[in-house]
Amino acid sequence: MRILGIAAKWLFILCVPILLLTASLAGAANSLRLYEYGAETYNVSQRLADAGLELTDSEIKQVYADLISYFNSNKENVNITVVKNGEPFNLFTPEETIHFRDVKGLIWLDYWLLLGTLVYALAYAGVSLFRWRDRRGLAWGLIGGGGITLALMLAFGLGTVFGFGDLFYQFHLVFFTNPYWSAEGFMLKLFPEDFFRDAALFCALTTVGLAIILGGASGGYLLVSRRRAKS
Repeated sequence: MRILGIAAKWLFILCVPILLLTASLAGAANSLRLYEYGAETYNVSQRLADAGLELTDSEIKQVYADLISYFNSNKENVNITVVKNGEPFNLFTPEETIHFRDVKGLIWLDYWLLLGTLVYALAYAGVSLFRWRDRRGLAWGLIGGGGITLALMLAFGLGTVFGFGDLFYQFHLVFFTNPYWSAEGFMLKLFPEDFFRDAALFCALTTVGLAIILGGASGGYLLVSRRRAKS
């Protein structure tokens, strides 16, 4: 039983970084404000205009909102229509549609990882608190998981700042089985590479913030409990 307890604790510690990162990724994927930030910062409207598509800021915002809705739907393919030269126009090419389907698959993989680690973390916390009566052990587990998270995010952040292009390219080679992520069309105008660099940093910083909150709260509890034990 002791070995099982140790294994369960280490699994909990390793789940913490996955839980925090997948939560940050899910938040970013569903943050319309983040998409708007990218459109404003990297002048997406002008990029589209240079490619022959005039869209207002509100229309671009609606495109992003429709994409978020698609990612969370049961639809197999994205289908977004805009007006071009006074006529309805299918925004994405067949190749881009396939890529968005692959992206949706990754987003749902993130959701399932988030759900799985959350369920395990809550179950472990419940057992620790109500069966084992081991609040200190739970706190140390959160500190350990938070520490691993900070180390991983530091390495990821440095890689993003100093070599994002290579990381981004390798990511696509690993997670996509076709080259449609570089398909010609309006997709790359809506999502320039620099936007993904900023989004990656946003996720890393959010994950760091969550790790600090969990680790700080756990450390505070241990400090208070130690002072109470001495008094």
